[in-house]
Amino acid sequence: MLLLYAASMPLLSDRLFRSLEQQQIRLLPTTVTPAQAVVVLSGMLHGVQGERGVVHEWGEAADRFFGGMELYESGKVPQLVFTGGKLPWQNEQEPEGEVLRRLALHLGVPANAVTVSEPVQNTEQESVAVRKLLEPGVQRIVLVTSAFHMPRAQLLFERAGFVVTPYPVDLRVTVRETTPMDYLPDAHALWMTDIALREWLGRGYYFFSS
Repeated sequence: MLLLYAASMPLLSDRLFRSLEQQQIRLLPTTVTPAQAVVVLSGMLHGVQGERGVVHEWGEAADRFFGGMELYESGKVPQLVFTGGKLPWQNEQEPEGEVLRRLALHLGVPANAVTVSEPVQNTEQESVAVRKLLEPGVQRIVLVTSAFHMPRAQLLFERAGFVVTPYPVDLRVTVRETTPMDYLPDAHALWMTDIALREWLGRGYYFFSS
Protein backbone atom coordinates (compact mmCIF):
# COMPACT_ATOMS: atom_id res chain seq x y z
CA MET A 1 0.00 0.00 0.00
CA LEU A 2 2.85 2.38 0.80
CA LEU A 3 4.49 1.65 -2.56
CA LEU A 4 1.22 2.25 -4.40
CA TYR A 5 0.67 5.48 -2.46
CA ALA A 6 4.17 6.74 -3.27
CA ALA A 7 3.90 5.85 -6.97
CA SER A 8 0.57 7.71 -7.15
CA MET A 9 1.88 10.99 -5.69
CA PRO A 10 2.39 13.80 -8.24
CA LEU A 11 5.41 14.88 -6.19
CA LEU A 12 7.18 11.59 -6.98
CA SER A 13 6.03 11.22 -10.59
CA ASP A 14 7.14 14.78 -11.42
CA ARG A 15 10.58 14.13 -9.98
CA LEU A 16 10.90 10.89 -11.91
CA PHE A 17 10.04 12.72 -15.12
CA ARG A 18 12.47 15.53 -14.34
CA SER A 19 15.20 12.91 -14.05
CA LEU A 20 14.26 11.66 -17.54
CA GLU A 21 13.90 15.06 -19.20
CA GLN A 22 17.29 16.13 -17.76
CA GLN A 23 16.71 19.88 -17.82
CA GLN A 24 15.73 19.87 -21.49
CA ILE A 25 13.74 22.88 -22.64
CA ARG A 26 11.40 23.65 -25.54
CA LEU A 27 13.56 25.20 -28.25
CA LEU A 28 12.74 27.79 -30.88
CA PRO A 29 13.07 26.36 -34.42
CA THR A 30 14.93 29.48 -35.51
CA THR A 31 17.80 28.72 -33.09
CA VAL A 32 18.40 25.16 -34.30
CA THR A 33 21.52 24.41 -36.35
CA PRO A 34 20.61 23.62 -39.99
CA ALA A 35 20.72 19.93 -40.90
CA GLN A 36 20.05 17.64 -43.86
CA ALA A 37 16.78 16.17 -42.57
CA VAL A 38 14.39 16.27 -39.64
CA VAL A 39 13.36 12.85 -38.31
CA VAL A 40 10.07 12.63 -36.41
CA LEU A 41 9.58 9.48 -34.34
CA SER A 42 6.25 7.65 -34.13
CA GLY A 43 4.11 7.31 -31.03
CA MET A 44 1.60 10.15 -31.28
CA LEU A 45 -1.47 8.52 -32.85
CA HIS A 46 -3.89 5.80 -31.78
CA GLY A 47 -6.52 4.02 -33.82
CA VAL A 48 -10.20 4.29 -32.88
CA GLN A 49 -13.32 2.89 -34.48
CA GLY A 50 -14.84 5.17 -37.10
CA GLU A 51 -17.90 4.96 -39.35
CA ARG A 52 -15.90 3.23 -42.07
CA GLY A 53 -13.25 1.38 -40.14
CA VAL A 54 -10.28 2.48 -38.05
CA VAL A 55 -9.44 6.19 -37.92
CA HIS A 56 -6.57 7.90 -36.11
CA GLU A 57 -6.70 10.44 -33.30
CA TRP A 58 -3.93 12.37 -31.58
CA GLY A 59 -2.38 10.93 -28.43
CA GLU A 60 -0.21 12.49 -25.72
CA ALA A 61 2.81 13.04 -27.97
CA ALA A 62 1.13 15.05 -30.77
CA ASP A 63 3.80 17.75 -30.37
CA ARG A 64 6.20 15.46 -32.23
CA PHE A 65 4.38 16.10 -35.49
CA PHE A 66 3.98 19.83 -34.95
CA GLY A 67 7.61 20.14 -33.83
CA GLY A 68 8.75 18.49 -37.05
CA MET A 69 6.51 20.76 -39.10
CA GLU A 70 7.76 23.95 -37.47
CA LEU A 71 11.35 22.90 -38.14
CA TYR A 72 10.62 22.23 -41.80
CA GLU A 73 8.71 25.50 -42.17
CA SER A 74 11.60 27.42 -40.56
CA GLY A 75 13.83 26.41 -43.47
CA LYS A 76 16.35 24.66 -41.23
CA VAL A 77 15.94 21.30 -42.98
CA PRO A 78 15.03 20.40 -46.59
CA GLN A 79 13.60 16.94 -45.86
CA LEU A 80 10.94 15.70 -43.44
CA VAL A 81 11.11 12.02 -42.40
CA PHE A 82 8.42 10.14 -40.46
CA THR A 83 8.98 6.67 -39.09
CA GLY A 84 6.47 3.96 -39.97
CA GLY A 85 5.44 2.99 -36.45
CA LYS A 86 3.20 -0.07 -36.37
CA LEU A 87 2.84 -2.51 -33.47
CA PRO A 88 2.15 -6.24 -33.97
CA TRP A 89 -1.40 -6.04 -32.60
CA GLN A 90 -2.47 -3.22 -34.92
CA ASN A 91 -3.45 -5.77 -37.58
CA GLU A 92 -4.32 -4.12 -40.90
CA GLN A 93 -3.87 -0.54 -39.71
CA GLU A 94 -1.50 1.46 -41.87
CA PRO A 95 1.82 2.60 -40.36
CA GLU A 96 1.61 5.82 -38.41
CA GLY A 97 4.10 7.58 -40.68
CA GLU A 98 1.81 7.19 -43.69
CA VAL A 99 -1.00 8.99 -41.86
CA LEU A 100 1.39 11.79 -40.86
CA ARG A 101 2.74 12.08 -44.40
CA ARG A 102 -0.75 12.69 -45.77
CA LEU A 103 -1.34 15.35 -43.15
CA ALA A 104 1.98 17.05 -43.98
CA LEU A 105 1.07 17.04 -47.68
CA HIS A 106 -2.32 18.53 -46.83
CA LEU A 107 -0.53 21.30 -44.92
CA GLY A 108 1.55 22.18 -47.95
CA VAL A 109 4.77 20.17 -47.69
CA PRO A 110 5.88 19.14 -51.23
CA ALA A 111 5.64 15.42 -51.97
CA ASN A 112 9.36 15.19 -52.74
CA ALA A 113 10.25 16.67 -49.35
CA VAL A 114 8.51 14.15 -47.08
CA THR A 115 9.29 10.43 -46.77
CA VAL A 116 8.31 7.52 -44.51
CA SER A 117 10.45 4.63 -43.29
CA GLU A 118 9.49 0.99 -43.48
CA PRO A 119 7.23 -0.35 -40.65
CA VAL A 120 8.97 -0.38 -37.27
CA GLN A 121 8.02 -1.44 -33.75
CA ASN A 122 10.53 0.30 -31.45
CA THR A 123 13.15 3.04 -31.30
CA GLU A 124 16.07 0.83 -32.28
CA GLN A 125 14.21 -0.32 -35.40
CA GLU A 126 13.41 3.32 -36.18
CA SER A 127 17.10 4.25 -36.17
CA VAL A 128 18.01 1.34 -38.45
CA ALA A 129 15.11 1.99 -40.83
CA VAL A 130 15.93 5.70 -41.17
CA ARG A 131 19.58 4.87 -41.85
CA LYS A 132 18.44 2.54 -44.66
CA LEU A 133 16.02 5.14 -46.01
CA LEU A 134 18.35 8.12 -46.23
CA GLU A 135 21.25 8.37 -48.65
CA PRO A 136 24.71 7.59 -47.19
CA GLY A 137 25.66 11.23 -47.49
CA VAL A 138 22.89 12.30 -45.11
CA GLN A 139 24.54 12.43 -41.68
CA ARG A 140 23.28 15.56 -39.92
CA ILE A 141 19.70 15.25 -38.69
CA VAL A 142 17.42 17.02 -36.25
CA LEU A 143 15.68 14.40 -34.14
CA VAL A 144 12.18 15.13 -32.84
CA THR A 145 10.67 13.09 -30.03
CA SER A 146 9.29 13.48 -26.50
CA ALA A 147 11.77 15.00 -24.05
CA PHE A 148 11.71 11.99 -21.72
CA HIS A 149 12.46 9.70 -24.67
CA MET A 150 15.17 11.88 -26.27
CA PRO A 151 18.33 10.61 -24.48
CA ARG A 152 17.64 6.98 -25.46
CA ALA A 153 16.56 7.91 -29.00
CA GLN A 154 19.61 10.12 -29.53
CA LEU A 155 21.91 7.33 -28.35
CA LEU A 156 20.41 4.86 -30.83
CA PHE A 157 20.47 7.24 -33.78
CA GLU A 158 24.08 8.15 -33.06
CA ARG A 159 24.92 4.44 -33.01
CA ALA A 160 23.28 4.23 -36.44
CA GLY A 161 25.82 6.75 -37.72
CA PHE A 162 23.96 10.07 -37.53
CA VAL A 163 25.13 13.38 -36.13
CA VAL A 164 22.07 14.28 -34.05
CA THR A 165 20.73 17.66 -33.04
CA PRO A 166 18.00 16.96 -30.45
CA TYR A 167 14.71 18.85 -30.65
CA PRO A 168 12.75 17.72 -27.58
CA VAL A 169 9.00 18.29 -27.45
CA ASP A 170 6.11 17.00 -25.35
CA LEU A 171 7.67 17.97 -22.02
CA ARG A 172 5.51 16.40 -19.31
CA VAL A 173 6.64 18.32 -16.20
CA THR A 174 4.81 21.64 -16.13
CA VAL A 175 6.10 24.86 -14.57
CA ARG A 176 4.17 25.34 -11.34
CA GLU A 177 4.53 25.55 -7.57
CA THR A 178 4.17 22.55 -5.25
CA THR A 179 0.77 22.37 -3.55
CA PRO A 180 -0.77 20.04 -0.91
CA MET A 181 -2.46 18.17 -3.78
CA ASP A 182 0.96 16.90 -4.86
CA TYR A 183 1.04 14.65 -1.78
CA LEU A 184 -2.32 13.01 -2.49
CA PRO A 185 -2.80 9.89 -4.68
CA ASP A 186 -3.69 10.65 -8.28
CA ALA A 187 -4.37 8.21 -11.15
CA HIS A 188 -2.58 10.41 -13.68
CA ALA A 189 0.51 10.51 -11.47
CA LEU A 190 0.49 6.71 -11.25
CA TRP A 191 0.38 6.56 -15.05
CA MET A 192 3.31 9.01 -15.27
CA THR A 193 5.30 6.89 -12.81
CA ASP A 194 4.65 3.82 -14.93
CA ILE A 195 5.93 5.57 -18.08
CA ALA A 196 9.00 6.86 -16.25
CA LEU A 197 9.95 3.45 -14.85
CA ARG A 198 9.55 1.77 -18.25
CA GLU A 199 11.74 4.44 -19.88
CA TRP A 200 14.46 3.93 -17.25
CA LEU A 201 14.30 0.18 -17.91
CA GLY A 202 14.67 0.84 -21.64
CA ARG A 203 17.72 3.01 -21.06
CA GLY A 204 19.25 0.37 -18.84
CA TYR A 205 18.71 -2.30 -21.47
CA TYR A 206 20.46 -0.36 -24.23
CA PHE A 207 23.24 0.80 -21.88
CA PHE A 208 24.16 -2.72 -20.80
CA SER A 209 23.67 -4.22 -24.28
CA SER A 210 26.10 -1.78 -25.92
